[in-house]
Amino acid sequence: RSSAGTRQLSSTKAAVSEARMPSLCSSRTSFIPGLERSTTKDLLGDPEIKIAGGFGGAMQTFDNTRPLVAAMALGLTRACLDTTRELLAAEGVEIDWDRPAHTQSAAAAQLLALEAEYEAAYLLTLRAAWMADNGKPNSMQASMAKAKAGRTCVDVALACVELCGASGYAERELLEKWARDSKILDIFEGTQQIQLLVVARRLLGLSSAELK
Repeated sequence: RSSAGTRQLSSTKAAVSEARMPSLCSSRTSFIPGLERSTTKDLLGDPEIKIAGGFGGAMQTFDNTRPLVAAMALGLTRACLDTTRELLAAEGVEIDWDRPAHTQSAAAAQLLALEAEYEAAYLLTLRAAWMADNGKPNSMQASMAKAKAGRTCVDVALACVELCGASGYAERELLEKWARDSKILDIFEGTQQIQLLVVARRLLGLSSAELK
């Protein structure tokens, strides 16, 4: 909520209120892929509610929560890779970690490439989380981890569905569900585009007004 007559208007405000307050209106449940149990609530508001600093507080919170979302994405990515490896092994496709990818089957080579993407996202997430735990400024690292892990999750989930063929699309396996669920991990806590914008601002030393 933005008050009329203020110089700076922001779409993000923070407030805590009782669930049954007259000023609080609850809308119907929104069904969102990957977040099926989330509800949407509208704060109609009261002039007495103090909303100053809500946007800044939310931005600081993201430095801690973005590595967490990245870790969630890594968990789903790991599950996709492990399940795919098991399904491929059942069909006689073995992955040899000691041999170059180009000497193995196309499916094995692709899975090895996906594993490399997972490792890159994993290391970025560990660094961002470590910095958050130790009170170090990590806005850029948090966005790097979220951007990489979120996109990797989507790419790996879809690739694993394709690698497993009919089994990947069948409801008897969780791969098709994970592929549907993966996209939200690339969206919430800041979309891919927002993360790249944050990283660019930090690298170039530009403000939000200078780089939009």
